[in-house]
Amino acid sequence: MHPYLIPLLTFAAAAAVFTITPGLDTAMTLRTATTSGWKAGLAAVVGICLGLGIWGLAAAFGLTALLAASETAFTVVKWAGALYLAWLGIGLILHPRTSLGTADAVPVQADARAAFRRGLLTNLLNPKVGIFYMTFMPQFIPPHVNVKEFSLLLTAIQALLSFSWLALLVVLTVPLGRFLSSATVVRRMDRLTGSIFLAFSLKLALSRRA
Repeated sequence: MHPYLIPLLTFAAAAAVFTITPGLDTAMTLRTATTSGWKAGLAAVVGICLGLGIWGLAAAFGLTALLAASETAFTVVKWAGALYLAWLGIGLILHPRTSLGTADAVPVQADARAAFRRGLLTNLLNPKVGIFYMTFMPQFIPPHVNVKEFSLLLTAIQALLSFSWLALLVVLTVPLGRFLSSATVVRRMDRLTGSIFLAFSLKLALSRRA
């Protein structure tokens, strides 16, 4: 058995648990897929996974150590993320969409770009993701390996798991498309998601460095 197989499998199992645990990424993926369609949903998933990859890359090169060491850096990123989530949440609550496919609806391509941007920013503006990579991944890095290369491998595994799980959630919304695209469901989904975003905004604002 390859000496690195056990650490990789152990990390994959632990990362899978974190991945399937409902959180902000799950809420954003489901809301986007149910109200904007599967293409926008997948675009959001790609944005989320790219954000995870960037944080993992930063962790591999030690950049996120700044967040762990500097109270100012952590606070700046934390409040930027909290305000961004609050802005998204308030917008969804006050101005929920009532239908899909209307004459003034956002074009599919533009909607997908917006979904990708939201997925990316919600991860990049969450310093807890960076701290997670800095504190969680090193536990699975065996001795006598190239730390950067192994960290990037673990990041790739995490991103692949996240993409697989979130993409599955998008696929599962397709059979329910007609029901989920009704005016009442769209409006309630937007307001529910807005409330969840506000809750995560408050949680992020109150968070402290580990």
